[in-house]
Amino acid sequence: MRILIVGGTRFIGVYLTKLLVEQGHEVVLFNRGNHPTPVEGVGQIIGDRTDAAQLKEKLSSINFDAIFDNNGRELTDTQPLAEIFQDRVQHFVYMSSAGVYLKSDQMPHVEGDAIDPKSRHLGKHETEAYLTQQKLPFTSIRPTYIYGPLNYNDLEAWFFDRIVRNRPVPIPGHGLHITQLGHVKDLARAMSQVLGNSTAVRQIYNVSGDRFVTFDGLARACAVAAGKSPDEIKIVHYDPKKFDFGKRKAFPLRAQHFFASVDKAKTELNWQPEYDLISGLKDSLENDYLASGRDKAEVDFSVDDEILQANS
Repeated sequence: MRILIVGGTRFIGVYLTKLLVEQGHEVVLFNRGNHPTPVEGVGQIIGDRTDAAQLKEKLSSINFDAIFDNNGRELTDTQPLAEIFQDRVQHFVYMSSAGVYLKSDQMPHVEGDAIDPKSRHLGKHETEAYLTQQKLPFTSIRPTYIYGPLNYNDLEAWFFDRIVRNRPVPIPGHGLHITQLGHVKDLARAMSQVLGNSTAVRQIYNVSGDRFVTFDGLARACAVAAGKSPDEIKIVHYDPKKFDFGKRKAFPLRAQHFFASVDKAKTELNWQPEYDLISGLKDSLENDYLASGRDKAEVDFSVDDEILQANS
């Protein structure tokens, strides 16, 4: 297939590009050109996706079999792209987020669950709703927390920062909130499994790891990945309502239960996560965290110190 990836040079896009090239597809990236292409020889079109006129000028005369929209956050990002390729592609794959779900008493989230009208990812749901109304053969992917090498969000690295320096790990609440992480390579494979799959057309899929973990359990898993005993680390629980952190981020995960069923993706996409949590965290630690020298970098622990001082 001839495939266009909008994005393609950071995190998810890097793994998806490499995988599609390995599978024999012809891949072209559309982005601003701020980062090198992840695979030598892939095509690249330089442009700004937020400029609808520019999108039309650069893409209208080019044909693709499939489109991966990896970085559309708002409907205004994706609508021009969808209009250009209406009736012209076999598949339009949109990267959404499980963050669109409304908090629920019944878990895990499944694809038909209610949407949170106040979600910071609401634009993604509005895009899904728009795509549903079009004739475009789309599929939407909703990951939970994504982790793995090249992650530019401080997630697993936040835990590693404290664990490799033998610092306490401050966790909000009781530490028993249940969450879910999915390895970026597993996500890329699920996305590639959409191609040529007629069952996936006009469907939405949660994609993540197939096990859930508590906040405390995640801290202990990071310790094991770092070669330490889970009993070695000191976890400090605190009440976040007693602090005013302002815009400073005290913890990388939302303090609530947040996990989704991936059964539909496993069944309909013939997909299975290859990474369990420990092996995925080891991959991230060895091939990103330690490889980049972050274990020796200066880290601002002022928020931690404020929490620890109040809990001493």
